[in-house]
Amino acid sequence: MTSAGNTMNDEDTFKILIATDIHLGYLEKDAIRGNDTFVTFDEIMKQAVQNEVDFVLLGGDLFHDNKPSRKTMHCCMEVMRKYCMGDRPIIFEILSDQAVNFSHSKFPWVNYLDSNLNISIPVFSVHGNHDDPTGADGLCAIDLLSCAGLINHFGRSRSVEKLEISPVLLQKGNTRIALYGIGSIPDERLYRMFINNQVTMLRPREDEDGWFNLFVIHQNRSKHGATNYIPEQFLDDFLDLVVWGHEHECKIAPVRNEQQLFYVTQPGSSVITSLSPGEAVKKHIGLLRVKGKKMNLQKIPLQTIRQFFIQDVTLSEHPDLFSPEQPNVMLKVMDFCQEKVEEMLEEAERQRLGNSLTPEKPLIRLRVDYSGGFEVFNTMRFSQKFVDRVANPKDILHFIRHREAKDNIKEEGMDFEAILSHPTSEVLQLRVEDLVKEYFQKAEKNVQLSLLTEQGMGKAVQEFVDKEEKDAIEELIKYQLEKTQRYLRERRVEATEEKIDEEIRQFRDSKRNTAEEDEEVQEAIIRAKAHRDRSDSVRDDDLNLSDEPADIAVESDEASTSAPTIRGRGRGSRGTSRRGRGAASKSGRGGHGQKGSLSSALTSKSIMDAFQGSTQRTSRGNTPKTYAEEITIEDSDSDENVAFLKCSKPKQKLTSLSASKRGSQSQSQSFKGVCFDDEDEDEFDPFKGSRPQRR
Repeated sequence: MTSAGNTMNDEDTFKILIATDIHLGYLEKDAIRGNDTFVTFDEIMKQAVQNEVDFVLLGGDLFHDNKPSRKTMHCCMEVMRKYCMGDRPIIFEILSDQAVNFSHSKFPWVNYLDSNLNISIPVFSVHGNHDDPTGADGLCAIDLLSCAGLINHFGRSRSVEKLEISPVLLQKGNTRIALYGIGSIPDERLYRMFINNQVTMLRPREDEDGWFNLFVIHQNRSKHGATNYIPEQFLDDFLDLVVWGHEHECKIAPVRNEQQLFYVTQPGSSVITSLSPGEAVKKHIGLLRVKGKKMNLQKIPLQTIRQFFIQDVTLSEHPDLFSPEQPNVMLKVMDFCQEKVEEMLEEAERQRLGNSLTPEKPLIRLRVDYSGGFEVFNTMRFSQKFVDRVANPKDILHFIRHREAKDNIKEEGMDFEAILSHPTSEVLQLRVEDLVKEYFQKAEKNVQLSLLTEQGMGKAVQEFVDKEEKDAIEELIKYQLEKTQRYLRERRVEATEEKIDEEIRQFRDSKRNTAEEDEEVQEAIIRAKAHRDRSDSVRDDDLNLSDEPADIAVESDEASTSAPTIRGRGRGSRGTSRRGRGAASKSGRGGHGQKGSLSSALTSKSIMDAFQGSTQRTSRGNTPKTYAEEITIEDSDSDENVAFLKCSKPKQKLTSLSASKRGSQSQSQSFKGVCFDDEDEDEFDPFKGSRPQRR
């Protein structure tokens, strides 16, 4: 470790601390777990100082809530000021146009170049889905930290149609890094952008193959639906390392994508937010070293993480202990469950000995499958036995049962009572839009949506629940009604109920999973915000507003602020050009409806009335408007050293404005797979000329 450390800490080596999904403020009102996120964040930033990193890279979800409390914001700023400010010099430069990288900020430059600040460790971060920009001004909690000079917020996009990613270009000695980032975007929308070739990744114009391309993304990695995730194959193949946020299971060891030939590291969350098996994996952060095109990733275990043990038991697999027909079988099952919990508590105590940083009370989850005729018992009474020994006494037990096939069920309904009966921690993990979509898909025909789409309604409900846009649902219905009425007037179909229903169904189906559906939701949200702003103005200033509300601009003020005087740390001019996935031209889409409040008469009119009214107006003459790279992983909590070799990529001879070809390199590679060195050998130094033997 010593020789490798000396080799990897020279003037040409970037040292980057990587972490994702810190979720500051999670359960901050809990008497036992309230300070867990703050303590772990302090440990992460302390590791950055101890390892003398060049900068910290966060992969989103720094905060758990979109509107963090004053306590959460205060603790975050306290830790960042404690560890990020100081006289230690910054010895790397930024070469890209900062006005492009940080165009959304009133101070479009990195914080360590601000003459009013003294930054020793810069922090670069994208936003996640928990702390994404909202409101009329499109601000998020990270923007507050950016304005205070504590964070460099990058990877933000305002467009819902196309995405252009301009990298932050960094240089230290002879090593150059192109840092790309995408803040959280609804997965369905980003999926559609990739499919339509509306995602463009710009590349440096000069010596494009001499840069180490590092990409930070905060999206679903595992498949949750047809389009509710981002496949790795969508990402450009010139990338070297992808840091994947949003997924909480720690898979920090880089995994090679055989098709795109880049590596993916998933640091996972630094706090346990759900009592699921993925969260039981030991939590780590990563210390990434980059020299030229070579990299080394060292795993750093987090010591302040609360222990979590989970176990599954199936009662029917223990016929020698109890059976449903036995008397007092419930008492025997309770004793059996108590014994299992005691075993996990004993294991937690053994692992905690010698580590004073680990919290005393662990998290315990016992999942009991009571299929086969068994009955559940009172979990609260059971939990009272461990109230002083565990951190989650209210949800230690979780009863599950496999559904048995029933012949006389015609349609499967959605049991909301069963969902709400689950522990609170599990209910909080449910996605509102998924519940809405599942409900209407399983509902009977007489209660299914005939005018609105399930996805649009789900997103409106999510805005109502998560971001307190109380008028989002109402405005969506009004807007959809208005568009459908206008559509029927333009179609001039026969004035019968069957014909109108068929036209409405076709109109609704034509909008499913399209950009038009996203636009309708955005328009409804804008209307809801405008309605709220008018209400606030009337209440505060007693003003009479016109019926035509002003457009609400999502973009911040574009007035530029001159950059401060450089203090010898270097800034450069813009050095990027369009390269990669070419941006296609805008496709035609249905127009927006007119902005404005609908009268009560129009709102209350039915589709049939609107159609009949339009036929009368039409009869009066009205017409409608028509490389060789060596990579190692070091595990600081183990003597085991894992080394693997990244095969060279053929150089692409493309012009700076040409689109990169997808998947063409995967067929021309002679080396596939990763070589893992599991035996105890002398430590491999990735920055030396020699290579490990392939096995």
